[in-house]
Amino acid sequence: MAVFKGKGVYGAVAVGKALIFKRQAAEVRRVSVQDTEQELERVNSAKELAVAQLTQIHEKALKEVGETNAEIFEIHIMMLDDEDYNDSIKSIIETQKVNAEYAVAVTSDNFAEMFANMDDAYMQARSADVKDISNRLIACLTSSGESASVQDEKMIVCADDLAPSETVSLDKDKVLAFVTAFGSSNSHTAILARNMNIPAVIGAGQEFLDALEDGCIVGVDGHTGEVFVSPDEETVKRLENKQAEDIKKKQLLLELKGKENITLDGTRINIFANIGGVGGIGAVLANDAGGIGLFRSEFLYLESEDYPTEEQQFQAYKKVLESMAGKKVIIRTLDIGADKQIDYFDLDKEDNPALGFRAIRICLTRPDIFRTQMRALYRASAFGELGIMFPMITSVSEVQKCLDMCEQVRNELSADGIRFNEKTELGIMIETPAAAVISDKLAPMVDFFSVGTNDLTQYTLACDRQNAKLEPFVDTHHEAILRLIEMSAENAHANNAWIGICGELAADLSLTETFLRMGIDELSVSPPFVLPLREKVRSLSLK
Repeated sequence: MAVFKGKGVYGAVAVGKALIFKRQAAEVRRVSVQDTEQELERVNSAKELAVAQLTQIHEKALKEVGETNAEIFEIHIMMLDDEDYNDSIKSIIETQKVNAEYAVAVTSDNFAEMFANMDDAYMQARSADVKDISNRLIACLTSSGESASVQDEKMIVCADDLAPSETVSLDKDKVLAFVTAFGSSNSHTAILARNMNIPAVIGAGQEFLDALEDGCIVGVDGHTGEVFVSPDEETVKRLENKQAEDIKKKQLLLELKGKENITLDGTRINIFANIGGVGGIGAVLANDAGGIGLFRSEFLYLESEDYPTEEQQFQAYKKVLESMAGKKVIIRTLDIGADKQIDYFDLDKEDNPALGFRAIRICLTRPDIFRTQMRALYRASAFGELGIMFPMITSVSEVQKCLDMCEQVRNELSADGIRFNEKTELGIMIETPAAAVISDKLAPMVDFFSVGTNDLTQYTLACDRQNAKLEPFVDTHHEAILRLIEMSAENAHANNAWIGICGELAADLSLTETFLRMGIDELSVSPPFVLPLREKVRSLSLK
């Protein structure tokens, strides 16, 4: 038996036969051609086929992983139409009089290297996307498949890495789990795995691949990140027992639907869900969340080719509020920049975008964008219980400017005779150390705080959350982070405001008791974590 350690990205267990994922990559050779027009026509035909394939994958992803996580495939479709990318292919064909496959391969190498050498982490990530779409285009040109098909028998898929399209293309009914030798727990593939509920371990190392043979038995523990190749009988039995416990636990969790989020000594807490778009509402309701603690409004902007209008935004927000039927919905105002870039915003390239022009900083310097969103939000407030929160706050003056915009919009709507809820709650995200430290000054200005622990961790520990190399240095339980959260809770309650947590730490069951003892009023998590969190809360006694 050989044991390998990676990063578990979905906590579940599987034991089964290994299927080594082999890409049937086409061999690309340089071939001289006379008819360059024919090669250009071949490229266009291949692009049409590639777009059709990606559209199918996008539709599959929408059903399985939701709107936000399916966005990557819309981005791939747009990249196939990128003018610079296509001009390069055309130029190589026409000037060098070569075949289409070779032109695509050269363009892929050039663009991938260009993106990889950029300082911006978001742009570096586009390198893998260029390779992915180029490989698809070459496959369409040569009529070769992208990858080995998964067999009828359920298998554990093992690969060097998996592109997002490859992950979603897997038939979940035929995959027990997957393990990759490389990759980051923050990658698109890891995020997709979590949302597809497939046991997965990322980054098990090249040695793991070297130890494999097709059909050999592999054990995967997504809880610990351990992978066992040719496990002994004792290990198999232990994993199978753990798997049975997981299944039993999931069945028991279903019995928690409709139950209260209350500790043994009577402390109550709200358990809400985070979603990235209208498509996530079904998961919120299916998992019995008490409301939506974080609705990421930027999906409307990411899915548009131009700034979404007030009416488009209003209809989306209205639909969410109506669907939640009176349950609280907290919508975060536009949060782009850093790892979420949108071409039509024309944002400058930044050396350190995580600390740059993003979120509320864009809204306050682009009041036309901000005002449009605030009008849509206030109009939607008439159709449910809406809370509005502002991200990336660092100062009193920023909050005051946000409140001034709210007052301006309310006055405009009143003058126009448009209905809205005067009592709409306003809050801010505590995701910078600055906001936590001056939370005593900020709390009197708002109705609530929501702690974004992902960014709070990043800024407190000075560790870029997009950099996989820094994972060993990221201690999410660091005393400094917990102190900042506790300080914010004390200041919120001292000023009659409530406080929630909507970052990844909200789902960390080892911290649930700590948060409740701090006085946290609400925890907002991904929909699949609602019932496990409820179970944890109901098992605790704070006395």
